[in-house]
Order: sequence, then C-alpha cells, then structure tokens
Amino acid sequence: MDEVDQPMPRQRAWTDALAAVAEDLAGEFRLQPLLERILRSAVDLLGCRSGSLCLIDTAAHTYLKQIDLEEGCQTGQVFPLDEGVTGAVAKAGKPVIFDTYSQVGRGHIAPHEPRYRRAVIGAPILRRGSPIGALVVFAATDEQRFTRADADLLARFATHAAIAMANSRLHEEASARMKADAVVAERERSMLELHDSVGRGLATIMLKLGEAHQQLSRGGDAVAPLLAAQRVAEETRNEGRRAVWGLRPAGHGRRSLAESLQLDLEWLQATSGLAPVFRQFGEPQDVATEVEHQLLRIVGEALANVTQHARASMVRLGLVYGSDGIAVIVEDDGAGFDVDAEMGRPRGVGLRGLVARAGQVGGRVRIDSTPGWGTRVRADLPYRGTSAEAGPRLRVLIVHSQPAMRAGLVRLLAQSEPSVQVVAEVGDLDQAVEALRLLRPAVVLAGTRLPGVTGPALLNAVAAVDPTVGVVAISDRPAAAEAEVREWVAAGARGFVNADADATALGRAVVGVARDDVLVLGGVLEQLGGLPSVEADSRLTTREAEVRALLEQGMADKQIAHRLGISVKTVEKHVSAILRKANVRSRTELLVRA
Repeated sequence: MDEVDQPMPRQRAWTDALAAVAEDLAGEFRLQPLLERILRSAVDLLGCRSGSLCLIDTAAHTYLKQIDLEEGCQTGQVFPLDEGVTGAVAKAGKPVIFDTYSQVGRGHIAPHEPRYRRAVIGAPILRRGSPIGALVVFAATDEQRFTRADADLLARFATHAAIAMANSRLHEEASARMKADAVVAERERSMLELHDSVGRGLATIMLKLGEAHQQLSRGGDAVAPLLAAQRVAEETRNEGRRAVWGLRPAGHGRRSLAESLQLDLEWLQATSGLAPVFRQFGEPQDVATEVEHQLLRIVGEALANVTQHARASMVRLGLVYGSDGIAVIVEDDGAGFDVDAEMGRPRGVGLRGLVARAGQVGGRVRIDSTPGWGTRVRADLPYRGTSAEAGPRLRVLIVHSQPAMRAGLVRLLAQSEPSVQVVAEVGDLDQAVEALRLLRPAVVLAGTRLPGVTGPALLNAVAAVDPTVGVVAISDRPAAAEAEVREWVAAGARGFVNADADATALGRAVVGVARDDVLVLGGVLEQLGGLPSVEADSRLTTREAEVRALLEQGMADKQIAHRLGISVKTVEKHVSAILRKANVRSRTELLVRA
C-alpha cells in the first residue's frame, strides 16, 4: 500500500511526529537524546516495538550500535560494515526491506529467535550523499510487512537524524572553539598586562640606568637616577604580580565582588608586608557592572595610598550590603593628613579622583583623617548607577606618531576608565584636525613629539576647531624637560603626564581635564621645582581676587559661578582679566606658576 493509500489518521500521526522532531532539533544540541527520540518515533509510527540506530565509520569499514530498543545488550558494540541490516543499507545507499530477517547476509540474530522470521526495514542516514548511519526497525509480528511508504517515512526520520548529528557536531565544535578562544584571550590578557607593565617599567629602568651612567662618566652624582630606577623596579614587580593575578578591571567580572577585594588585599600584603583584615556585612546583592568597577577602583586607589604614604601597621577593609546601596570602608592607623589642605591643592587629584569616581555612578565618598591618627575612607554607592551609566561616554582622541604607543594608550584607558570612549587614533596633525571636526571629542591625548609639529602649533590647531577641547600632553620621554612642560602649558595644555604614567594616572588626567581640572601628573611637578611664583596682582578687583582664589582650588567655571552667585559668562570674563593681568596665556600656566 503506497503512502497515498494510507489512512488519514496515520498520515496525520506521521506529520505530527516529524513536526515534533523538527521542533526538538531547533533547541536541543545533545546528540543522544535526539537520536533516541527519532528512533522511538519511527518505531512507534510503524507499529513496531524494536529497532536500532547505528553510526557508520566508512574509513574503518565498521559501524557502532549507538541505540538499541528491545534488542538485547548490543548497544555500544562495533561490527564489520558488511554484516547485518546496516551493512546492507550502507551497500545500497538507500532504504532496504527484507520480508524476513533470514534474508539478511551475515546477520546477528540466531534462527531460533522470533525476530529471525519477521520482516525488517532499514534506511540510511546520509551526509553529502554518503551513509554516516542507519535506522533499522523490526516488525512486531510474523505477519507484518513493510511497504514503500514505510521506507519513505523511515527515510524522513533518517534525514532528521542527519540534521541532528550535524547540528550537534557544529555545536560541539563551536563550544570547543569558544573554550579555546577563552583560553587564548586569557593568555593574551596576561601577556598584554605583563607587556604593558613590565615592558614599560624595564624601559624606564634602562633609561634611568643610562642617566646614572652619564652622570658617573661626567664625575657627577648618580644617586638620584639609581634611586629612581630602584623605585621603578619595585613598582614594576608589583604591577607584574597584579597582572598575573588578574587584578585588572577586565578580570573582575569573573569573580564575586568579595573575591576581587580579597585579591586586592593579597596584593597589598605581598607589596607592603601588612596583614589586612576583611569583613563583609549583609546579604550580597547584584551590583551594576559600572558601579562594581568604580568601587574596585576606589578601593584600589585607597589601598595604593596606604602603601605609598600611610606608613600604617594595620589596614581594615569592610564591604557592607545595605537596603539602599553598597558601602566600602578602608581604614588604616598610619600617618594621616589634613584632608582640607590636601583636597585644596591642585595636585590633590588622588583624593578628588575618589570623589569623582563615586559621583560618576551617583554615590559619594567621605574621607576622615587626622595627622598621626590614621585615615578612614568610606564610599557609599547605589546598586544601580544613576549617572555615568545613563549618560554618554567621554569621547577621547589620541594623537601620536607611534602605532604601538597609540594601542597602549587605548588599552590603558580601557583598563582605568570604562566611561571613556576612544573615538579615533591618528598619527599626524592633519588627521587630528579632521578627526576633531568629524568626531567632536571632549579631550585630546597628544604626544609631545609629533614629527614637524610643535606644542603651540598643535594646541592652536585644536583651539581653531574647538576651543572647549581639553588637551592632555604625554611626554615622549620618561622625564619631561622643564622647557617642554613650559611650552605646552603656555600654549594651553590642561594636563601633562610622563610617558611612563600608569593606567590610573592616565585615566585621572583624561577625566580630570574633562571636568576642567588642571592636572600635572606622573612626577612632572616634582621636576618643576623652583618655578617663579606669581605674586597677587594689586590690580585685581575684589571679585577677580575671589575668582582667582577659587581657580587655585581647582574649581571649574560652573562651580565658581554657583559659589559666587554669578553667571558662567561673568566668570569667564573675570578669568580672562586675571590671565591678562598676570601676563599668562592659560589657566594651566597660571595655576602651575601660582
């Protein structure tokens, strides 16, 4: 009886079963459950109880009994490809029907078994025209016979089996590639971290040793460069440990917040010899990625301050999950400092940076310290960010003649400031001007030695396109010369960092300049000792003197306007008058000389 002669209920059953198998294929990638579903559906629809599914290895000329329904204990056995129904299917390359199993060449069922006298049908599972498996079904009674319609149905199920096997194989390959890619990515992360930190540190050490050699050859004192080389070596060792331990922001996402903080404390213990104490309070809650990142950076900055300045014998770190947000507390019993005086200094960007980081996600930081009695830093942040996450990212243009340096700057900014978006990397002034016009960045990060371009020429070109853009200069030498700093500051650069600045210092400079802070980092100020101070100009009006005092505290125009109750435009006019009377060209020059 042909398929067209089959009763309608049976046709509908076939259609429903095939549809169900197809639906399974859409969401199931485990091969064994799918093949079992396919075989069982085929056996049931043919009115039978037993069958098998075999996988063919044409290269080895064998087949494996993958699934066996009521066929004894042959599952998992391997047979030669010229035996049994599967052998006949592989040879024919199409469905085969035997009225009795006794007609099968070199079969595996003994003559005394009931199935030896019953019909059997098989269909190949094909891939690109070659058999990779076979579906085999045994008749339920001695009288049952299989038809061409049965063969067509079994062939359809075999097609679904081929699809399932292909999908499963592709899924396994994709999973294997993902695992391999993850391993490679982690290895690359570690190598790049080591390259960035150790490579940069070694280069700086070599330069310092070269400077010491020059001093000695001239009969001078080499103590200062040797001490500098020693300090850089220690910092490089610490950075190398952090890179290997995965303490960079990119690695934090794979750990809980508490685990990441504990790793920071392990770094502190390894670098300072302190035995920090960690306590967690409250039930852990989900924390937005940006909030977690800023919290970790705040803690990292606070712990770095402890190791560099505090001379502490005890450090405590607390993590508090509250009803409205999360808090982190860093306490030490070190030297302490005058908070108001430190926050008011133009160089107090470390402390101001803590406050700014919290503000980016709608939080706040409180710093309590007393000279001789230690320091306590508390940051209270919301679980979900309310500021930086909802707003646009800070757009930055990088201008540097060396591609490797541009790539390094991009990576350092990505590590330190997720709120920063590098919109372009260019290598000369013409490209920079075009990028400024098209992309409208807020900050330009520029090397100080573009071929054929002076600092004033670059600053003037930037100002001609957009005078509101802040420029951060990166000295292409580990130690910026005083003349170079003066030149860039006089031309209007609002930030200046050395070539060996780390990710934190670089991020501080970019974000700080975007907030209209004046930032000279990376040891540059220490190299500018002896700069002539600008005496208070007797020609300043009372209001101009007030504006100048607030400028020296690092306030932006909007903050000054709010403090004095005047408009921003009025503040700008007063600032212009102050610069003119002080005989300087920029706010940066005014503050550096103040």
